[in-house]
Amino acid sequence: MRIISGELKGRSIKFLKNSNTRPLKDTVRENIFNILQHSNLVNLDIQNSNVLDLYSGIGSFGIECISRGAKKVTFIDKDKDATIILKENLSKLSLIKKSTVYVTEIEKAISSKLTEKFKIFFFDPPFKDLNYRKNLSSIKKKKLYEKKHIVILHRERKLKEEVASLLKIVEIKNYGRSKIIFGVFN
Repeated sequence: MRIISGELKGRSIKFLKNSNTRPLKDTVRENIFNILQHSNLVNLDIQNSNVLDLYSGIGSFGIECISRGAKKVTFIDKDKDATIILKENLSKLSLIKKSTVYVTEIEKAISSKLTEKFKIFFFDPPFKDLNYRKNLSSIKKKKLYEKKHIVILHRERKLKEEVASLLKIVEIKNYGRSKIIFGVFN
């Protein structure tokens, strides 16, 4: 797996092969960043952004954000094996100072650890996990988002998502088995 663009373009990142993690495919990641940078609907600058990468796994999305100029990325995942690989990747790429890693349940991190505001939120929960909606709700209640922000959800294409009460959907894109939902808190 490689970093697609930015200052670390072409550098490889280690990934975990197990049934608990599902690394974001390079093509899907590249399309997400193309939409972030070039879509009139999203119109958001990654430069100097605070990013929250939830269910981060090995951190491919957040690492890509740092490579493209994000100020800081906060990674949260409860999978200890995945976060060990994440920390190895951050260390190897000298990104420790631009990142924070929480190895805990998402709900616990949102309620007790997060106080700053974020511009970009990336949710990549297991496809069967529906708790991400509670996490969206908690972030919305705590107002952990900047005025201009984007929420990106990676879900399975055939799943019906119930997020309209929490997010104003800006755009939905399908890539193979994946569905990427872009929205803002309403």
